[in-house]
Amino acid sequence: MTAPATTGPAPDALIRLSGVTKTFGSTTALKDASLQVSRGEIVVLLGLSGSGKSTLLRHLDGLEIPTSGDVEVLGAAVPSLRGKALRALRSRVGFIFQQFELVPSLTVLENVLTGSLSRVRGPRLGLWGYAKTAKIQALEHLDRVGLLDRAYQRSDTLSGGQQQRVAIARALMQKPDILLADEPVASLDPESSDQVMALIREIAADEGLTVVCSLHQVDLAINWADRIVGLRHGEIVLDTPTTDLTKSEVMEIYGRVATTTAELRAVQVELTDAAIDAASAATDAPAKAPVA
Repeated sequence: MTAPATTGPAPDALIRLSGVTKTFGSTTALKDASLQVSRGEIVVLLGLSGSGKSTLLRHLDGLEIPTSGDVEVLGAAVPSLRGKALRALRSRVGFIFQQFELVPSLTVLENVLTGSLSRVRGPRLGLWGYAKTAKIQALEHLDRVGLLDRAYQRSDTLSGGQQQRVAIARALMQKPDILLADEPVASLDPESSDQVMALIREIAADEGLTVVCSLHQVDLAINWADRIVGLRHGEIVLDTPTTDLTKSEVMEIYGRVATTTAELRAVQVELTDAAIDAASAATDAPAKAPVA
C-alpha cells in the first residue's frame, strides 16, 4: 500500500489542500490534511462514517472554512473568497449530493435549469425565465443521462436512480471544471449505483472533468477511481492509485484505516452489507426491469 503522497506541487493540479485542519468545538473533523488533484483525475475518498470525507469535500467550494491551513481551487484561495468571487468559483464546481436536493414540485427540466442560475439575470417565472439556449442545453443534458422523455414530469415521481441522474444533468448545466460528489449512490440499490457511477465516469472522460467523490462501496471505489484517498479521524492516511488494485488489497486499506475494535466491527458490517446487497441484486436481476 502507498502512504500519503509527499511529492511537490503538481503543475496541473486544480485542487490543493495544504495542512488543512477543521475543528467544530472540541471535535477535529480534519487534521493537517494535504492533497492535490490534477486536471482530469478521478479521486475517491474512502473511509468510515465520520472520517472527514464530507468535511473535506465541503472545503472545496467554500461550504466550510478551515480552522487552519490553505485550500486552493482553480487557482483561487477559497477561504478568502466572498460574495461575487465565491459565487463565481461555485459556478465552476458542480456538486452532487447523496439526497439529490431536487425541488419536488418542479419538473425535471426546471430542476436541471437551476444549474444555470449563475448566468440568469432578472426574475424567473417558471420556464419562461430561462433563455431558449439554456432550455436546449438542459434538454441535451437530460438526453445525455437518458431522461429526455421525462423532461416535463414532476421530479418527485421519479425513482431514486432517476433523480440522481437529474442531479447530474443539473450539475452539468453549470459547465463545471470540477465535479464533487458526496456519497452520490448511498441511497440507491446496487444496480442503480453501478449505472450512476458509470455515467459519471463516462461524462467526466468526455468533458475532461476533474472529479472528487466520497464513497463507502468498496467495489465501486476500485472500479471507478484513478486514486483512492483513505481517511481516518480526519487524517489522510492513504493515497494510492487503483491500477491493479485488488479487493483483498482494499480490505487491507480498510484494515489500515480502521484500527480500533469498534471501527473494525463497523467495517465488517459495512462489507457484509455490501456483499449481501450484491448477492441479492444478482439473485433478483432476471426478475427486475431495466432501470430507466
